[in-house]
Amino acid sequence: MITLYAFGTIFPEGVGETKDLRAQWALEESGLPYRVHALDHTAGELDGDAYGRINPFRQAPALDDDGFQVTESAAVVLYVAEKSGKLIPSDFQGRTRVVQWCFAAVATVEPTLTCLDVLAIFDSGKAAPVLHEEVPKLAHRWLQGVERRLEGREWIACADFTAADIMLGGVLRTIRKTDLMKPYPRMQAYYERCFSRPAWNRALGMYAERLKVKVDDIR
Repeated sequence: MITLYAFGTIFPEGVGETKDLRAQWALEESGLPYRVHALDHTAGELDGDAYGRINPFRQAPALDDDGFQVTESAAVVLYVAEKSGKLIPSDFQGRTRVVQWCFAAVATVEPTLTCLDVLAIFDSGKAAPVLHEEVPKLAHRWLQGVERRLEGREWIACADFTAADIMLGGVLRTIRKTDLMKPYPRMQAYYERCFSRPAWNRALGMYAERLKVKVDDIR
């Protein structure tokens, strides 16, 4: 049986923004049986030795499949895809394309968007004006690349919805409360397709119930 280690409690600022949502979304898409171990972040469970043996970085999500442990959200999503035979093509080139776009999501697009969050949190006084000017430009460079890729396409890697769409959709979700996607109509339509999927809505509902919040407050 798969065990997903996911947040059960977290500080208010993080509710609805955590990467365990991507992992649970993948599991809901896959149809694999699983259980959730809800981590008590506010009580320090992620910092304990027991969880440190599962995830050396003491982050969530983590996955345990009868003793085989996987950490990092993209690796968890790809593991679920490979194990289930869903969310990833069976041919070598198709699988490589999905992996490519998972890497693009977490290694190219996400770090810049995360930097925007860091600036908003730690530099609200605009102490670093050059960064405030240049980081959004870099973000738009990556978003323009996604927009170009989506020309004539429904999904980012292949003709079908795959693990890459879970990862890229999850990354784009971090800017849903900003106007960064406004210039990109194909990306906006892609975002709506991703988050209208039944498996996403199930995962979000279970997450909201676990953290005792309203779905509409984190959608």
